[in-house]
Amino acid sequence: MKNVDYIIVGDGYAGLFFAHQLIKENKSFILFSEGKTSASQISAGIINPVVLKKFTTFWLAQDQIHFLKDTLKEIETYTGENYLIEAPIHRIFHDENERNLWLKKSGKEELTHFLDPKFDDLKGVKNEYLSGKVNQSARLNVKGFFGGLFAFLENNNFLIKERFNYTDIRIDESSYRDIHFKNLIFCEGMGVKENPYFSEIPVMANKGHHIKVQISQTIPLNITIKKKHFLFPTENGLYFYGGTYDREQLHHQIDSSAVEQLKKGLSEFYPYPFDIHEVNFGFRPTVKDRRPIIGSHTECKNLFVFNGLGARGILNGCYFAKSLYDFIETGIPLPEEISLSRFTQKNEPQ
Repeated sequence: MKNVDYIIVGDGYAGLFFAHQLIKENKSFILFSEGKTSASQISAGIINPVVLKKFTTFWLAQDQIHFLKDTLKEIETYTGENYLIEAPIHRIFHDENERNLWLKKSGKEELTHFLDPKFDDLKGVKNEYLSGKVNQSARLNVKGFFGGLFAFLENNNFLIKERFNYTDIRIDESSYRDIHFKNLIFCEGMGVKENPYFSEIPVMANKGHHIKVQISQTIPLNITIKKKHFLFPTENGLYFYGGTYDREQLHHQIDSSAVEQLKKGLSEFYPYPFDIHEVNFGFRPTVKDRRPIIGSHTECKNLFVFNGLGARGILNGCYFAKSLYDFIETGIPLPEEISLSRFTQKNEPQ
């Protein structure tokens, strides 16, 4: 029987950022990765403290940005690479009213560090009303992040590449097959719907498509352009454009309507020919109140869920991995805003 402090089930942002907390604290663990490409692994990797539809910020945005940058420096100490790409978001304004609203909101205390009051005229794209830069925004090198961390986990015998089988858990023994664990963390995204311990948590699938395109005229390489969706350079000379949001068409196939939406959106500000080389989609686990769901099982107290990261998987996954670790190891209560108890307590008899 092998003894570990933790078993992690899931290989997206939640699982890997929680694994980092364990590496940092010198805890023993095993992470189960089924090997499928998760929504996290095909995500845009956008690091953004602003809601760009309304020019507002969100709960703990500044704290999350600082914490992520510190965490990526910590990860660099054992992978040898920092996966932060300093490519700020430039939001193209649809009209003069949007530009004026941005300028007005840039003076508000909660937004002054994020909304740059100086506007830019971007070269190579249509931006008649100019664009605004989101300070402190960036991107994660998604391919490098997952590749580097998986390599580290595998080289240090932290990784098991197989599907986790719920029927092999022995709750009374705190064991899974020949592994004895202190705590078991489920970080499965929409896979949680098959989990007999946490299948009832209220996460909803939000399907997102993106395309990778070959463009015919060059545009700035050191920024991320946002108009409806995000455009930025990737490997092999291609550009990423996406992603869409869809709660209705949840089949596991490419939606032609989503591809048309992306083509139309890109054509609105990139007036030159482009070729689509690749179409990808994934399912984000979202929650109605737009906060993660973290907590322990009501009966099996050493089983935990870490889910519902939504479209802010990088920031939420990084920041709240520490909250979960502190909750388990030191008993620091989880913030009510993210605690599983905000749903389970509603179902308890009065």
